[in-house]
Amino acid sequence: QVQLVESGGGLVQAGDSLRLSCAASGRTFLIRNVGWFRQRPGKERELVASITWNGGMPRYGDSVKGRFTIARDNAENTVFLQMNSLKPEDTAVYYCASDSISNGIGRYDYWGQGTQVTVSS
Repeated sequence: QVQLVESGGGLVQAGDSLRLSCAASGRTFLIRNVGWFRQRPGKERELVASITWNGGMPRYGDSVKGRFTIARDNAENTVFLQMNSLKPEDTAVYYCASDSISNGIGRYDYWGQGTQVTVSS
């Protein structure tokens, strides 16, 4: 199937930047969309940004528009989430997820293990 591995999280100060990476392997030809989700303490998991597997149609949650950018490196089967002007409320575990044409487009069935992002004030 599809395997996803996130990296790039860490502890930063408010206003700093981080870039998260999501490396996909396995049957990547099945992927149609990749999304970055986050789960903040005491909150439900939310979709932060998504992109089609060919690198098109980037979409963002309202809370990150203008600060985060999602992009794909086609050669490396990697999706990045560039996070700028980070705020303490961005503190969360960030997950990369993908759908697959075999399970249903838009159905995020494959998930990475998550990477912690902590933003101090």
